[in-house]
Amino acid sequence: MKRAIPCLIPLLFILLFPCSFAGVACAEQELIVSAAASLTNAFTEVAQKFEAVNSKMKITLNFAASGALLQQIDKGAPVDVFASADQKTMDQAGEKNLILPETRRDFVKNELVCIVPAGSKLRIEDIKDLTAADVGKIALGNPETVPGGRYAREVLTNEGLWEQLQPKYIMGESVRQALDYVVRGEVDAGFVFATDATVAKDRVKVVLEARKHKPITYPIAVVRSTKNRDLGQRFIDFVMSAEGQKILSGFGFKTP
Repeated sequence: MKRAIPCLIPLLFILLFPCSFAGVACAEQELIVSAAASLTNAFTEVAQKFEAVNSKMKITLNFAASGALLQQIDKGAPVDVFASADQKTMDQAGEKNLILPETRRDFVKNELVCIVPAGSKLRIEDIKDLTAADVGKIALGNPETVPGGRYAREVLTNEGLWEQLQPKYIMGESVRQALDYVVRGEVDAGFVFATDATVAKDRVKVVLEARKHKPITYPIAVVRSTKNRDLGQRFIDFVMSAEGQKILSGFGFKTP
């Protein structure tokens, strides 16, 4: 019996300290977060802070229009957490049974604005000024997949201008693409979220606040197919925490 005891020590060491034995390092836990394009800057910092306080964890971020992200998840893309720029897209995710409804939380709200290139000489003081002949092109996200574009369509419809302005629309695949069109001066005006305008404040200027739309609130939830539910919930908890909210407010987002 005494001779058998030493043989157990290496085995116990491996079982108790698998990351240290023979110099083997523990693999990082990866969390894949798909988030609306308007969250690009804010969530990049949120992820960095989350990783800083959670060792051996890596956040992989995937940014695109909320509708496009939903399509990816629906087709089986490996995603652990989904953050949308509107309630409709998250509702669709719920209807398709793609999220865990008990994890869904509203974490920020936003506003919609009309912007022009920083050097623009156009006088746009009322939304009806967009009908003027010198406003040739107006950028917005595709309303079918981009929440920012959907809100813009709602505003323009409520103003009785949606159909009239149709020939001027340049549709983007995300709100950030609509922003880029304005930044590069490829269009005369565009509709983006207020936070997007803040990111490019040196290259665009806000001329109007587009108000005739439903409240813009962003929901976040753990994706049902995840194998990292607990970690996904921890990320959402961090987003909702005082530290997470401070980061988001620094990029212009407001509390819901």
